[in-house]
Amino acid sequence: MDINEYIASGILELYVAGALSEKENEEVHNMMLQYPEVHDEVLKIESSIVSLTAAASPSDSKRFFPSIKSRLHKQDDTPVIPIKRTRSSWITYSGWAAALIAGIALLYTFNELDSLEEQIQMVETNNDILEEQIEKANSDLAEAENLVAILRDKNIVTVPLEGQPVYPEAYAKVYWNKKAENIYLDAQGLPEPPRGKVYQVWSLKMSPLTPTSLGTLDDFSTDDNKIFSIANPNESEAFGITLEPAGGSETPTLEQLYTIGVVEASS
Repeated sequence: MDINEYIASGILELYVAGALSEKENEEVHNMMLQYPEVHDEVLKIESSIVSLTAAASPSDSKRFFPSIKSRLHKQDDTPVIPIKRTRSSWITYSGWAAALIAGIALLYTFNELDSLEEQIQMVETNNDILEEQIEKANSDLAEAENLVAILRDKNIVTVPLEGQPVYPEAYAKVYWNKKAENIYLDAQGLPEPPRGKVYQVWSLKMSPLTPTSLGTLDDFSTDDNKIFSIANPNESEAFGITLEPAGGSETPTLEQLYTIGVVEASS
């Protein structure tokens, strides 16, 4: 016999509650004599019942339990005495059993409430995440629509920037609004800069070559669209992008010129 299955069957609770027949009581009693773990489990059940009934009626439990315990147990080395079940003791035990069942039901209810609360919190968290995603999507859409409107403006001058020997595959594009003194730089064609380096954008006058810094692309790695709005009050004849140390340089490092593009004369 699997003693753990026997203990988990619930028969010991019925035994303590007085809900078994005389034959079943004798069988449980024999199991208690044969298996110490069964005997220990009965003691645990009794202790649980005492705690429950003490909360409901402390005076009754203090008076009643010692007499029951003395009938069930002597010293640790003395065999357990079978309980004689009478009608009056059955009524008392049934009350204890009801308290035990009520306690178990409360514990089950509390566990269910905890589980429900966790599920509610999970749903609320998922809703918050979904709302953030919707808000970001709406913001991205509004930004995209605004960008499209800007790029379609009749005052926009488009300047393609071609890759240079240091990285021939590189490319970029400048959208220059002379009236607004602003450019939109599409830098999607530039590779990820090495650690400690940044891209720096230059406005160029060609004769003589005079570079004016328009700033560094510090957010290049974190900007998903790689489109940057940059002020440009200069009379630019060309635009270039170089790779510079973090913080930028006063003059462009021509050996690290990644892209350059000349503004068409008709523009």
